[in-house]
Amino acid sequence: MLDLTHIHPMIVHFPIALLLVGFMSDLIGLVTRRAFFNHCGFYLLILGTVGVVAAYLSGEYAGDGMPEAGAMGQALELHESAAELTLWLVSGTALVRIAAVLLKKYKGVVKAVALLLFLVGVLSVARTGYYGGELVFKHAAGVQLDLGIDFGALGGDDVD
Repeated sequence: MLDLTHIHPMIVHFPIALLLVGFMSDLIGLVTRRAFFNHCGFYLLILGTVGVVAAYLSGEYAGDGMPEAGAMGQALELHESAAELTLWLVSGTALVRIAAVLLKKYKGVVKAVALLLFLVGVLSVARTGYYGGELVFKHAAGVQLDLGIDFGALGGDDVD
């Protein structure tokens, strides 16, 4: 049966991919001056922002049962802090971009600032993902080991 704490690791890959591809699309649009790539970057930023919100909320739920002491607690705190910063950066970037597009000001300096904000948001997502990866691969957060061995059948009921 699916445990709701498994939702977070399934969701986190979407904002990573959407925001990275969106940023790359904006860069291609800047170099080629093709509006298509800027439009793709805009919509991928919006979708990626929705993904960041979903990842943040699911992460809050998934982290509720985690031990908050020792090295695991420190790693969890780093990941949570990075995720909160990412949430604010990416949301702010999306709001700036939406305002610029709606006000028809997405050009020149505004475009450069929006692209720089997008880069900072993508770097923040990468940092958050790095800390999340450390939680799993270094501290085994959320890892459940089941070797399929019935220790009772081996003749020892008091095996630790």
